[in-house]
Amino acid sequence: MLKGFRFVSLSMTGAIIITVCALLLIAYLFDLTSAKTKVPSVIMLLFLGWLVQQGSVLMKITIPDLSALLPILGTIGLILIVLEGSLELEFNRSKIPLIKRSFAMALLPIIALSFLFAFLFMNYSGVPFKDALLNAIPFSVISSSIAIPSMRDQSKENKEFIIYESSLSDIIGILFFNFIAYNTTINAVSFGYFGLELLIMAGISFIATIGLALLLSKIDHHIKFAPIIILIILVYEISKIYNLPALLFILLLGIFLGNLDELKRFKWIQKLKPHELNIEIHKFRELTTEATFLIRTVFFLLFGYLMQTAEILNAATFWWALVIVAAIFILRAILMKVFKFPQVPLLFVAPRGLINILLFLSIIPEKAIPFVNKSLIVQVIFLTAIIMMIGLIVTKKNTEPVIAEVDQVAE
Repeated sequence: MLKGFRFVSLSMTGAIIITVCALLLIAYLFDLTSAKTKVPSVIMLLFLGWLVQQGSVLMKITIPDLSALLPILGTIGLILIVLEGSLELEFNRSKIPLIKRSFAMALLPIIALSFLFAFLFMNYSGVPFKDALLNAIPFSVISSSIAIPSMRDQSKENKEFIIYESSLSDIIGILFFNFIAYNTTINAVSFGYFGLELLIMAGISFIATIGLALLLSKIDHHIKFAPIIILIILVYEISKIYNLPALLFILLLGIFLGNLDELKRFKWIQKLKPHELNIEIHKFRELTTEATFLIRTVFFLLFGYLMQTAEILNAATFWWALVIVAAIFILRAILMKVFKFPQVPLLFVAPRGLINILLFLSIIPEKAIPFVNKSLIVQVIFLTAIIMMIGLIVTKKNTEPVIAEVDQVAE
């Protein structure tokens, strides 16, 4: 009996390991081919996760509830995605016009779309405007987890814009969401506290960034990058406890580490031995990229697994999804015209994904609107990803430095 039990136990363990490895390798193939096929890997990952769920039902395999893992994986994934993107950004005087316009392109749609959707939700469901606004914000933020990888095959200038825009959109979206969620009344005092929190986070970011850079340059142990990533996650989570804009720290850390050459003119930077540190940062960037792929893949596979067919095909929310997506791209087209960005292919790159799911899951049940549910968020994610896919397929690979030229004119 004991031998038989051990055999079954090992078989189940082996089956789980084989399944997980197979799914990750399939996801890797999706990632390899997405640049050529223009099909966003998120769609294929969600579909693959859904197929696993259907297979487990057909084979009558009982799998415990894994929904509690989603916020954990999503938070770690968001940290790594923003860190990975910010490590690639070049920050110098020539980039200032692009950064200013990217900030405007991140901020204005969040404000405009959030208030528009909140007005519609309030009038349709009769909930207070503040609750409607809380439910509207998750639909107004661009997902860097999908936008950044989708630009891998595009020009450097367009890729930089999407990294800045989507990373800033994530940060502004979380700041705006937390501001509405944690303030019972919105007045001058709450805005004052908000400004103070930004200043505190900027100071913490500066100190933590210098400290982490010193650790990276001083640690001689063969294990050095894992503790750095753990410390980054720790600082992020502690900052969240005090309602501080934690993603700001991640963005500033990545920009600082990725632009040491631009800071060599400052004498105190020489203490970090920038030439040697750049070698370590290159290795750190590679590790971050690998870790981001794994966490993002598992998150979307799990989210796909937890999706129900009825949620995807929910006709009651589909018309709302169409209205939301139409508003997103109409406003984006107008703003891109105003700020003189090339419409093709950047107009189509406004996907929703990981950050939107995280914000949606952060809405407490007492503030949730019944029809603003998982079905609606899934449908919006699918529709924006499909529009991005079609846009990238029908447009030729954009290698012209269009944005750079526009910035030079602006200067």
